[in-house]
Amino acid sequence: MSALFSPIELRGLKLPNRIMVSPMCQYSAENGEANDWHFTHINMLALSGAAMFCIEATHVEAIGRITPGCLGLYNDATEAALKPILASVRKHSKAAVAMQLAHAGRKGSSHRPWEGGQLIPLSEGGWQTVAPSAVPHKESEAAPLALDDAGLKRIRDAFVTAAKRADRLGIDALELHGAHGYLMHQFLSPISNKRTDQYGGSLENRMRFPLEVFDAVRAAFPDRKPVGVRVSATDWVDGGWDVAQTIEFAKELKKRGVDWIDVSSGGVSPLQKIPLGPGYQVPFAQAVKEATDVTTMAVGLITEAKQAEEIVASGKADMVALARGMLYDPRWGWHAAAELGGQVDAPPQYWRSQPSTQKALFGATTFGAR
Repeated sequence: MSALFSPIELRGLKLPNRIMVSPMCQYSAENGEANDWHFTHINMLALSGAAMFCIEATHVEAIGRITPGCLGLYNDATEAALKPILASVRKHSKAAVAMQLAHAGRKGSSHRPWEGGQLIPLSEGGWQTVAPSAVPHKESEAAPLALDDAGLKRIRDAFVTAAKRADRLGIDALELHGAHGYLMHQFLSPISNKRTDQYGGSLENRMRFPLEVFDAVRAAFPDRKPVGVRVSATDWVDGGWDVAQTIEFAKELKKRGVDWIDVSSGGVSPLQKIPLGPGYQVPFAQAVKEATDVTTMAVGLITEAKQAEEIVASGKADMVALARGMLYDPRWGWHAAAELGGQVDAPPQYWRSQPSTQKALFGATTFGAR
């Protein structure tokens, strides 16, 4: 039996395979509201064969968006915009639907990637960003405002409110974005966190705010539904966040009942030097799993079915999450199941597509005509 197509349970959520569609920013929302692009994108990838689809980084306040086109869940309009999309997914797909809750911190107020991706000045319609410390992402940029106690409370409360909205929408699981140089990661990394209060300095202090956010979200989201965290295992910069600190963070999250750690890397500094290659981040997931026994997801240049199978079968990670590979092949899960002898759900409208050599790919199906 294929390890990749074996079931796994995340708290009360039973998944038929070990594949998740990674949260992928689409930079296509309007005032934080999902639209017809998201309808097409989410419905398409909910039929990929992955057991779980994770909605892109969904920001808990307007100034927490990365770009003006980023998705939000911070008012009634942003909540309402997602309702018809989720209703359509539930009608046609059996995949679980997760959502990544996020705050960009000092990496907010950016142009969309295809518009250059750089900071939008206030004079050109940008907004004042916030961060643990008044340290810009790039030296040439305007500095963010260092968050005071009131700002920290506002953001914690915003995560809680977004989690409640997500539950109201019927979201099955949440992932908190603690990676890629966004706000929670900014608190963790000594590169971006220069505070001298209880939220800065020692590892314990730098972990404090992200753990407070996790605790608050976990308390607000139904106990039967899982909550995971995405982390950057290393900043790829000397003196920055690293694997040893990631493991300590994962241990603290485990004490608090985290359901998975999604292990990525980088994003907090433009000085990073990343040695890209197939599965280059898998050793980080393996290190976290071996040190903590927390359920882990491996991400990053995982593109081939046999590659994903080996990651799970060897115990390097419990699940794999694919992003670009899914965009390039929106039926990646189907093709992987066909190659590995697995089985996936597919809507009856597509049953005729299974290859003649794979009559059980979609389970016990019948199709008649006259």
